Formats: sequence, structure tokens, C-alpha cells
Amino acid sequence: MHQYLFHIGSFPVRSYGLVLCLSIILATGVAYFLAKQDGRWHKHVPDMGIYCGLAGIVGARLWDVFLFDWDYYSEHLTEIPFVWQGGMAIQGGVIFGVLAGMAYAKMHKIDTWAFGDIVVPAVVIGQAIGRCANLLNGDAFGAPTGGDFGVVYPEGTLARQFYGAQPLWPAEIWEGQLDIVIFALLLIFRARRHAKGQAFLLYAVLYSLARFFLEYLRGDYVEPLAFRLKSAQVTSLLVVIAGVFLFFWREWKERRPGVLTGKK
Repeated sequence: MHQYLFHIGSFPVRSYGLVLCLSIILATGVAYFLAKQDGRWHKHVPDMGIYCGLAGIVGARLWDVFLFDWDYYSEHLTEIPFVWQGGMAIQGGVIFGVLAGMAYAKMHKIDTWAFGDIVVPAVVIGQAIGRCANLLNGDAFGAPTGGDFGVVYPEGTLARQFYGAQPLWPAEIWEGQLDIVIFALLLIFRARRHAKGQAFLLYAVLYSLARFFLEYLRGDYVEPLAFRLKSAQVTSLLVVIAGVFLFFWREWKERRPGVLTGKK
């Protein structure tokens, strides 16, 4: 793990920030490829990538600050904008990014459900790359494994400050790997006929399920929000419930006239 790649004078170039930017750029590139392959709206992808990427960064930061680390940031308000130090919640990033994409789609009269189906594999592959940034930065780490197996983080990382040299569950590594599995499943699902929006909703359900169970291994925050569940688990559970309902609602809605339009 290397938090700092090099310095330009006294300014440190952090692995976290570089890989995070790379995840946005590569996700936008994959989205452009998928949209161009489909033949619709690919010219909008670069602009949407910029807007959604910026909204995602803001959302991820605010989600982390207010839901996970407010006890700290309430006393260090000037550090809230310091996103290059880490402290980004992917759920907030996805929600804000999706909202920005929906607003852009509405302004340009793009079919939001259809567009979401086309580019959603790019979203989850971007998340997988983003988890590499967490690993390099030593955040989004797991709890102690209680044995001699796990990830031991180096000095200077937040994980080391929390748990010292104890081996920790590789929560962020496993999440990145599961994101790649979801990426493959989405490509397979998109190859079959489906109602508009179902691919995007499948992503929401699969990722939220993975995140819900991985939270039991996370050690960067442990305080429950409700019903002994962490805030990320509550969010995941709500998304799963809404996603499953909407998945079957989209199927019912488009079967009414007897035509499924998820494939053109």
C-alpha cells in the first residue's frame, strides 16, 4: 500500500485521489463504449461523466461526513472539503451521481430507464476500481479477524491507527471483487430481453445485498443506526426492497401491451 506516489515540491500526490480520478475516467470510457455499441446517446456520455463524477464526489464526501464521521468533522469543519485524504462513502456517491444523471437525461430528453440499462455496467466497474483506491489509502477496512490471517496495514494509515498490527478482514478487497462479478452478471443479463430499467435495478439490488453482508466485516465504524444495523446496512436494505419492487413493476408495466423493450 502506498498512500503517496510522489511529491511536487511540498504537495503530495496521493494514490487515493489518482485512482479515484482514474475510476471515473475509465467508467466514463466504458459507458461511452456501451452506449456507442447500442447506438444511442453516446455523444452525451462524456458530459454526463463529468457531471455525474463531480456530483458523485460531493455526495460520497457528504454521506461519509454526516452519516459516518460527524463526531469528528463537527469539530473539524474546515477539513470537510479535504476529499484527497479519503473518507468517501460509495452509497452517497452513487445516489448523487444517479440524481445528476437523471437531471441531465431529463434536460436532454433521454429515456432515463433505457440509458441506465445501457451504462450501468460502467458504474459498477468504476466502483471496483474505486475500491483499489481505498486499499491503497488504508480506509474502508475490515474488523480484526481474530486470527493470523487478514490484511495488516502499514504505519500512517487509518486502519493502523484503529487496530495496530492486527490482521483485518479484507472487506474493501472483497467488495471490489464482488463488483467485478456483478459487472459480468449485468452484461449477461443485458443480453436477454428485459423491461426497461431492469438491468439498472438488478445492479442496485445485487450491489446492495453484497454491501449489506460485507458490512458485518467492516471495522472502520461500528456504531449501529437502527435495529442493530449500521447506516450502510439500513440504506442497502431500503434499496433492496425498493429495487425488487420496481424490478417486477417494470416487468408488469411493459408486459401490459405485450412488448418488452429493454432490447431494441
